[in-house]
Amino acid sequence: MNRIQELYNSKKRDAYEAIKLIKDGDWICLPLGIGEPPTILTALSEQRRNYHDVKVMQMFAQRKYGYYDPETAENVRHVALFVGGASRKGAEEGWADVIPNNFYSVPKLIRDDHIKVDIAASMVSPMDSFGYFSLGVGADYSMAAISKAREVIVEVSPEVPYVYGNNKVHISQISAVVESQFPLFEIPIARTITPVEKAIGEYVAEFIKDGDTLQIGLGSIPDVVITQLQNRHDLGIHTEVMTDCILNLFNAGAITGRKKNYLPGKMICTLGQGTRKLFGMMDHNPMVEMHPVDFTNDPYLAGKNNNLVSINGSIQVDFLGQCNSETMGVNPFSGTGGQADFAQACARSEGGRSFITLPSTASKNTISRIVPTLSTGSAVTTTKNDVMYVVTEYGVAKLRGKSRKQRAQELIAIAHPDFRAELTIEARKMNLL
Repeated sequence: MNRIQELYNSKKRDAYEAIKLIKDGDWICLPLGIGEPPTILTALSEQRRNYHDVKVMQMFAQRKYGYYDPETAENVRHVALFVGGASRKGAEEGWADVIPNNFYSVPKLIRDDHIKVDIAASMVSPMDSFGYFSLGVGADYSMAAISKAREVIVEVSPEVPYVYGNNKVHISQISAVVESQFPLFEIPIARTITPVEKAIGEYVAEFIKDGDTLQIGLGSIPDVVITQLQNRHDLGIHTEVMTDCILNLFNAGAITGRKKNYLPGKMICTLGQGTRKLFGMMDHNPMVEMHPVDFTNDPYLAGKNNNLVSINGSIQVDFLGQCNSETMGVNPFSGTGGQADFAQACARSEGGRSFITLPSTASKNTISRIVPTLSTGSAVTTTKNDVMYVVTEYGVAKLRGKSRKQRAQELIAIAHPDFRAELTIEARKMNLL
């Protein structure tokens, strides 16, 4: 047995032994989404009443563990960097916390001690012969957390892909190794495409040319756009999240990265969210590189890609072009994610284009998503200064370089016909028409 394997064996623990490294008052940092370590979190949930004032910080939690409990929030409390389905109720009711952020800035917030990290815990791939594990489904801010943490706990799963790039942790950096019996969480492609989503996807697809480099956000409409691009050639990928829709585009031969001027031939991401088919494609694939989010999402670095195209969804857009993509009034619904990062990156990119997509209405056509002003308490995710194109099923509004009056006209034109008269009246009251 070699030295590396001996070191690995010396650090093997079951989950209940591993969580003994956690102390009262600690901040535990977990990776985004499916990189969360389920064996460790299950053990922590079962033992949560033995702790006091422990914070579990994560972006876009996937599974709802037992510690999501208002009765034990003083023992173990969730802190969201991006609200997901598991954490939404707690954020709305106040027994979970939310830290606003731009995704690319989170590693620096950790390194500069604006966000405390005592424990870093993550899913990882099996160790290679040199003693390295890959954070194969989420480098995100985890590399920064590992560099700052007092203790590093990894959950090793054979289902986690070994992905190339700056996402490796060495056995010498690790305090405890837990071998996982949980299957890797899978996120399949969205359900049947609606006519509204199809129309929006077709509008956006018309703007995407052979050789463009794509950033695709999470959500059904960005996924639909991808389905319209099967006949494109030499597309590139520089995105935050690798999904099964991108996999399908890759399998169709549309993605080669040959025309990329920045990191040509490479598909760049900071996390993977999808199914085993996606993870299989990412595993030991020299074309795929996963890097921390302050590399992938940095507007300056991402903007080095010529013809960068970003596609993201939103909840509500006002006459100025301000986009609320994360709250329902005062209630947190999701988060900023990388939407603002890539809107700025596209503005820097030579030939860059960024698209905000949304259905024109909500609640069975009773509420317009194009509004004179954002609802009270709404967050501004993409600012009026960064928005380029807004797309509904009724068309495309080009806002960049347009005046307030021109923006109102463009947006009313892509609103649902049932609301255009009302929106026109409101625009006149605001002296915009």
